Amino acid sequence: MAEGIMKAKLRERGIDAEVDSCGTSDWHQGELPDKRAILTMSQKGIDITDQRSRPIQASDLDSWDHVFAMDHSNMTNIAAFAQSVGKASPAKLMLSLTPNAITDEVPDPYFGMENGFEIVYGLLSDACDVFIEKHLEA
Repeated sequence: MAEGIMKAKLRERGIDAEVDSCGTSDWHQGELPDKRAILTMSQKGIDITDQRSRPIQASDLDSWDHVFAMDHSNMTNIAAFAQSVGKASPAKLMLSLTPNAITDEVPDPYFGMENGFEIVYGLLSDACDVFIEKHLEA
């Protein structure tokens, strides 16, 4: 969802920047996002059906100016992966961007409440706005 939200917000502002997402495992490699994520995003006017899951690669640690993890578990996994390929982890928590967030972790809506994907959308939307304002807008 973060990738789709960020891309949409960049398009709205006319900012040309690359955005990509990946997982810390290959469990769902090649699969579409969760149907509930697709539905939530569609209701916001964002189509994420072109996205496919892929695992993190060593090149991701070097080729991106910013790398965000959704939660502490992802941070740990990224750090372990980085160490295994002889690199430092550049990752920061996505919600560390929003000082007023109720949590520093994006909750995993997969097994959560019925409105979990809506909650995650709101958290990620706020974080994307702050990131764009701080790092990409003049």
